[in-house]
Amino acid sequence: MSDRFAELHVDGVRRVFGEHVALQGLDLTIGGGEFVALLGPSGCGKSTALNCLAGLLPLSGGRIVLDGRRIDQLPPEKRGFGMVFQNYALFPHLSVRRNIAFGLAMRKVAKAEQARRVDEALRMVRLTDQADKYPAQLSGGQQQRVAIARAIVLEPPLVLMDEPLSNLDASLRLEMRSEIRRLHQSLGLTTVYVTHDQEEALALADRLVVLRDGAVQQVGSPEEVYAHPRNQYVAGFMGYRNLLSVSVTSVAGEHATVSLGGVPLTGVNRGGVTPGAGGAVVAIRPEDFTVAIAAADNVLRVEAEIVEYHGREQAVEARLPDGQPLHLRTTSRLAPGDVVRLRVPVERVLVFGA
Repeated sequence: MSDRFAELHVDGVRRVFGEHVALQGLDLTIGGGEFVALLGPSGCGKSTALNCLAGLLPLSGGRIVLDGRRIDQLPPEKRGFGMVFQNYALFPHLSVRRNIAFGLAMRKVAKAEQARRVDEALRMVRLTDQADKYPAQLSGGQQQRVAIARAIVLEPPLVLMDEPLSNLDASLRLEMRSEIRRLHQSLGLTTVYVTHDQEEALALADRLVVLRDGAVQQVGSPEEVYAHPRNQYVAGFMGYRNLLSVSVTSVAGEHATVSLGGVPLTGVNRGGVTPGAGGAVVAIRPEDFTVAIAAADNVLRVEAEIVEYHGREQAVEARLPDGQPLHLRTTSRLAPGDVVRLRVPVERVLVFGA
């Protein structure tokens, strides 16, 4: 747990551009040492929220309080935060060492202390042997490590990361994801991390904040948001690719039974579900289907249309009898035109009201 500050409070923060509300009353408390991911698609308000925290955008309403002290009226350089940008923002004419030391020099830290802290940051990001090179001589992953080192060398109360891995290829993203997690675990730096990648957010964060059109849809641990999405939007964003229109036939406590193309399907009632109601939606992950060998409950009959080979499993787009598309992942070998029965456990079917 970081002892650099107690808590960051974000109270009702709003940001309006003309008539467009980019951020609608964000409320969030972040504890010392916590890693929080702001998650959502482009245009949802996550980068706006980060820039408001950083002081790069003025607030249209609300306040930001750090360890009991209001900071939303301070300029960025007075907040003392570390910032890691998507495009690295390194100085091309400065060596790795001088890039990392830049913020310390601006704060007039003594040269001996600068050298000590830069050496420690280089060691932490495993770039000691690259210290005298220039950014153009480094790979994308190495440049991102320099950007991270420049942020952590300041020993900031908060590190802000704006989609730092989006410019890297797939293998480098995985490597840097592990690097960020390792640094966070070893340093305990409080971090706010912006991403559109739900897998990245699940792997890194202690808590997720899912945004849509500037409004918070759900806040919770990765496990909570992944397994118990609050609404259809969060479900779709968190991997419930099958969002299927159904009619509700019965509700019994926490379970609801629906009719999907004339076939009964029972799932977990996620709220707003009443018998006879139209416009309900079931949410099912592609990986939660299994090919049914014997007769069983919660079985759907589908015809495979598009089959993609993914190594140990196949990604299949199939069609239900009523024409709705259905996506599944299976280790069974299917071919276009195959008709199969798919079973899905009751607890893996989420039923949302209209």
